[in-house]
Amino acid sequence: MLSFDQALSQLLGAASALAEASSLPTLAAAGRVLAQAQRAPIDAPPLDNSAMDGYAVAVSDVCQVPTRLSVAQRIPAGSVGSPLQPGSAARIFTGAAIPAGADAVVMQELCQHVAGEVTINHLPEAGDHIRRAGSDIAAGSEILAAGQRLRPQDTALAASVGIASLPVVRRLRVAVFFTGDELRMPGEALQEGAIYNANRFLLTGLLDALGCEVRDHGQVPDDLVATRQALRAAALDSDLILTSGGVSVGEEDHVKAAVEAEGRLEMWKIAIKPGKPLAFGQVRGAQREVAFIGLPGNPVSSLVTFLMLVRPFVLKMQGVRRTAPLSYCLRADGEWARPDARREFLRARINAAGGVELFANQGSGVLTSAVWGDGLVDNPPQQAIRRGDMVRFVPFSELLS
Repeated sequence: MLSFDQALSQLLGAASALAEASSLPTLAAAGRVLAQAQRAPIDAPPLDNSAMDGYAVAVSDVCQVPTRLSVAQRIPAGSVGSPLQPGSAARIFTGAAIPAGADAVVMQELCQHVAGEVTINHLPEAGDHIRRAGSDIAAGSEILAAGQRLRPQDTALAASVGIASLPVVRRLRVAVFFTGDELRMPGEALQEGAIYNANRFLLTGLLDALGCEVRDHGQVPDDLVATRQALRAAALDSDLILTSGGVSVGEEDHVKAAVEAEGRLEMWKIAIKPGKPLAFGQVRGAQREVAFIGLPGNPVSSLVTFLMLVRPFVLKMQGVRRTAPLSYCLRADGEWARPDARREFLRARINAAGGVELFANQGSGVLTSAVWGDGLVDNPPQQAIRRGDMVRFVPFSELLS
């Protein structure tokens, strides 16, 4: 068996980033991967402006308090005032341009405005409550790096310097199908021996969350010929084929043999728990080979192998630079006395005291553990966990985007 690190290294080494990109309106680009770094065409803010509502003054005019000045003008946001005359102040509002001759803003709460005059009750210092041009972003500086999935704050930053459209990597096309004669869809009658196909909902949802274009080829029976046909169909218009089930060594597990017949298989056993049977290889398409990953059928095994192995593979194909999730060292508020010889990913959640609790039943078919938990404890092989130990916790929030 390959170690987890060996498997991940091989997967990432085989992932080729998509080269195709297109331009999208910045307003529609959130969630997509940026294809090219972006530089600011202007300063932000573009001019000196007021950080609050108040009065723009020249510090040299306010040598003592109280000081009375005439209010010569009113400058709302979006307007440009006249140069400030000596002995006068300008009523100014948040975001409005600082008039020439003013070098401070006194907040309105420290002033009294009566009949065209303002009494200043605070000694200002030069620069008070003024946001300088370029203090956030200097024109020409890089504001967004290539290979990042754009968040709303990223598109907002681009918009703040006037970038109307952004180059984004095209969506990764992922074909999925699910093997098993026992599988039924919710709403169908559940005969004896049958189960509902939870993995179809799990994997399509995970791929959607990563911004993929999912081609769902549905359920495939436990049959070698049918599995080979499904692989050929999936390879026609996809960048990646992802399957669930049929990658073990049972007589009804046909995915491994089908991939070997339609392409090549490079690995299929990994020393992790849950999720040991995982297949990786290539399927011959009409024009090129298409990457293939076959996940185990147990739902928690599918979830863990997707999050820890498929997710970074997908991110690299999308051109994302950082594929490793952030993790945190947290205190274990429970025990795990029966460690495995394989590296374990244990369903866990953070309690109100900031410690990590483990779900009692870590079976690979116990999907409730993934709903109860809010992350995974990455536990090294043969390592017991005692109450108070520090463990590596990877939150689902890091793994689901």
